[in-house]
Amino acid sequence: MSSENDTPAQPDGGEPEQLALIRESVRKAKAKAPKAKPRTWRGAPLAKELPVARVLVDKGVLHLDRYFEYAVPEELDAVARPGVRVRVRFGAGSRNVRDGRREGGGLIDGFLVERVAEAEYQGPLAALAQVVSPEPVLGPELLGLTRAVADRYAGSLADVLQLAVPPRHAKAEAKEFPAPPVPPAPPGPGSWQRYERGADLVASLAAGGAPRAVWTALPGPEWAVEIALAVQATLASGRGALVVVPTVRLAARVDAALRETLGEGQHALLTAEAGQQRRYEEWLAVRRGAVRAVVGTRAAMFAPVRDLGLVVVWDDGDGHHSDDHAPFPHVREVLELRATRDKCAFLLGSWGCTVEAAQLVRSGWAAAVAAPREAVRRVAPRVRTVGDLDLARDEAARAARLPSIAWDVARDALRTGPVLVQVPRRGYVPRLACQRCREPARCRHCAGPLEAREATGVLACGWCGREEANWQCGECGGVRLRAQVVGARRTAEELGRAFPAVPVRTSGREQVLDTVSGEPALVVSTPGAEPVAEGGYAAALLLDGWAMLGRPDLRAGEDALRRWIGAAALVRPQEAGGTVVIMAEPTLRPVQALVRWDPVGHAVRELADRAELGFPPVSRMASVSGTVEALAGFLGAVELPADAEVLGPVPVPAPAPGGARRPGAPPVGEQWERALVRVPPGSGAALAAALKQAQAARMARGGVEPVRVRVDPPDIG
Repeated sequence: MSSENDTPAQPDGGEPEQLALIRESVRKAKAKAPKAKPRTWRGAPLAKELPVARVLVDKGVLHLDRYFEYAVPEELDAVARPGVRVRVRFGAGSRNVRDGRREGGGLIDGFLVERVAEAEYQGPLAALAQVVSPEPVLGPELLGLTRAVADRYAGSLADVLQLAVPPRHAKAEAKEFPAPPVPPAPPGPGSWQRYERGADLVASLAAGGAPRAVWTALPGPEWAVEIALAVQATLASGRGALVVVPTVRLAARVDAALRETLGEGQHALLTAEAGQQRRYEEWLAVRRGAVRAVVGTRAAMFAPVRDLGLVVVWDDGDGHHSDDHAPFPHVREVLELRATRDKCAFLLGSWGCTVEAAQLVRSGWAAAVAAPREAVRRVAPRVRTVGDLDLARDEAARAARLPSIAWDVARDALRTGPVLVQVPRRGYVPRLACQRCREPARCRHCAGPLEAREATGVLACGWCGREEANWQCGECGGVRLRAQVVGARRTAEELGRAFPAVPVRTSGREQVLDTVSGEPALVVSTPGAEPVAEGGYAAALLLDGWAMLGRPDLRAGEDALRRWIGAAALVRPQEAGGTVVIMAEPTLRPVQALVRWDPVGHAVRELADRAELGFPPVSRMASVSGTVEALAGFLGAVELPADAEVLGPVPVPAPAPGGARRPGAPPVGEQWERALVRVPPGSGAALAAALKQAQAARMARGGVEPVRVRVDPPDIG
């Protein structure tokens, strides 16, 4: 007879062998056991009250952009609340019905939108398969906003919700959040006193007002602190605030300014780089009301801030504000919608000024907040220009690709601090312009940009495709064109040879620097990647300005000026010796605006030109692209508004073999065409509705080649 004392021990002092085998068998049995799947609830009783749920399925196709009805089982009655994530069976068909319930189909995610007593659909309903989480992530305010965004951009609600609601993380939902902090005391105007109407703006926010302002910020790093003061004033009134910036680097600066102004725990930081769990925790803290201020990048424009009192967008001309995923919403437009829907304050700030911002002021929707000219002159650096004639006479420029003026300014500035060197990034392709006066060459029919076709060299419009046999400049009468190809790939080694004793640092695609010290150094950067220097740069060299001005883009001048001002704003004031040298023709409008430091004046003149020619933002425009057959079929089927004008179609440039494919570019090996549809003010909603209806009908038929529709495209040539 044996006992446990007779059981031989394991050599390593572990548990007995038989007991270990039993536990191993149990572990394997549990591992092989299939996980419970969402039930079909056949024969299960339904909820006694509001037994029908309307669900938005996660299908980003336009012909399914509606709510589907499902029965609510009694077991899910308590957790199946509006706004929760659910799983449903979709695509079973009406023939697969048992006991009065529809069954079968694949499981798909969705959002429960509302519960109702009776179904509009008269046939049998499938039951909710599962409530993924009891967290109501889709509130009524967020649902209304995302629906408005989907309609404005001719997209589906499911696609917008993919951008608005972050992926779920179970550990984040289990976290307990503290009560919201006590509102801070109202701040003083601080550096807002430098601006006309600046102190009034802060006082209005603190008093619970809803001012709308387009703010032209002064050069220097104070812009982040000024945003923090506006947020503090809004929080002091008992309301929430939302700040959206284009990049993570800028979000970190505003985040630091908010911590310095408000203290810890008063705001949330929403960026994709935080990781899924951290980002969802921050988002839940906002939704549950634990914090009432948010700063983040593009996706934060949908943040569910409670009692929203202020929305802020910084540098609305930055391309990062436009989403590359359907339906391609822009932060500025979404925050305008939020300001209108929530009746809250709106603040659009930048060192420069976009044409859209000027349009907001001209229409009276927003007021201008800017500093007097005397204040601008005190803090702005001195700007010197180097034109083509200067380069032609400059032996140093031909030998070292750096003009004498720039070399002298850099040499003197390096004695007291760092020098910023801005070079255009790769990919800038100059457009055609008059050789005599540099006026862009445009089509006489639609004012689109003229391009030289690669195969024949014949001039043709990039919008409507019409050929131009006898072009003549409308400004000076010239008949010769130029497309200056400049050396945009300046390298740190070339500048290092010109200044052999000076350290050279680079900031660009491979590595973006956030800050640099105030020690003498050459900092070579592409536009948008300029680091902040301690104490400001002693000088800045803006090289190859024509490469940015010559891009085949309606916004080339505006975007070049914005990037130049963004770099020049990091330079010390003129009274401290700060100097900027720009290599561009001094007679051009964007260059003159930089010299005068007058981005608003440039935007106002650009707006007047666009109004005369019928360009956005005075008009609304959409692009439709696809293969030749698909585009022709779409344009033949869509019922456009009576006042719509179709420009084109024209060929879409194919991506270079082996290169990165840009969003919206045709697949490799396919030849696509693009047409632009333009409507006057007031018909934008009708245009979006017509395009959405035609696209939905096309998708519902199936078996047809897709077309790509984009409302308010950022690059229209």
